[in-house]
Amino acid sequence: MRAAVFTDYGEPLDVREVDDPEPEPHGAVVAVEACGVCRSDWHAWQGDWEWRGLDPVPGHILGHEPAGHVVAVGEEVDGVSEGDHVAVPFNLGDGSCHLCRTGHSNICENRQALGLQPEAPGAFAEQVPVPHADHNLVTLPEGVSSVDMAGLGCRFMTAFHGLAHRADVGAGDWFVVHGCGGVGLSAVQIADAIGANVVGVDLMDEKLDFAEEQGAVETVNASEVEDPAAEVQAITDGGADVSMDALGIETTCRNAVKSLGKTGQHVQVGLTTKEAGGNLPLPTDEMVTAEIDFLGALGMPPERYDEIFRMVATGKLDPAAIITERISLDEVSGVLDDMTDFETVGIPVIDEF
Repeated sequence: MRAAVFTDYGEPLDVREVDDPEPEPHGAVVAVEACGVCRSDWHAWQGDWEWRGLDPVPGHILGHEPAGHVVAVGEEVDGVSEGDHVAVPFNLGDGSCHLCRTGHSNICENRQALGLQPEAPGAFAEQVPVPHADHNLVTLPEGVSSVDMAGLGCRFMTAFHGLAHRADVGAGDWFVVHGCGGVGLSAVQIADAIGANVVGVDLMDEKLDFAEEQGAVETVNASEVEDPAAEVQAITDGGADVSMDALGIETTCRNAVKSLGKTGQHVQVGLTTKEAGGNLPLPTDEMVTAEIDFLGALGMPPERYDEIFRMVATGKLDPAAIITERISLDEVSGVLDDMTDFETVGIPVIDEF
């Protein structure tokens, strides 16, 4: 099969023929029809997450937002069949640990990160192997394409989990997202569907315009104001109810927290670069005195995807609306390069392998 293979940090991926994967007894192989190109791929490509054990080695295949059809299943698989149309979550659980059994399989004790670590080869390829297929594969509803669902495996469902399950976002609440990339734009659309008043903050007018298309009622260009958090405080008349940092750098995280009013909730979905090494300074005294909640959100348990599908079926959510570019496997390296300077808008999707 053809695959875009990692060679070294920051170097172009090598698109070449590699061996087709074989399913493990409990696994399956999915023929990839579409795969999003995510900033998490960029982080791994840059070597940002070596300290977390997410360190690709030469020969590894990145890519963690695939959708396609099952082409092979292991002998121990009961609930998945060849031909099933599926999405693959990036946070692969084993389905049997305590966390999986209690509805938290996105943080499984034995979690593997699809495409982000050597043990879990990814989906910048014609086929991708998926362990524990009965648990990890999510059957897609009829009438949706693999391209439409390609961003679902990471960005859209991470934003959904953060807002629908971790934070308490309600009708009329003010929600602000700092960073309007793929996950930030997904959060804008989801928060709007939930009934919140959404403020988008970014450095690029093109992304802010896109945020308005997805439901933002106000936007702030952080490059044009002295204090973005103060702007949000003014817009919301005292501070947002819920904030999100969708990037993972000190500036956006602090500004997101400082955008909140008292008793507000902050959702952190952006992960740091190697320079920060997983640690960002926060205004902790202000968080204590204002009783601010700080919440993390990583992916989403696959057994809860149906919540998204029901909202898609009724027209309340449209993950496909975040997709802005369809590319070939040979163009992936160029897209990763563009991400270095934040030049991508929305979600680029590979649909030609």
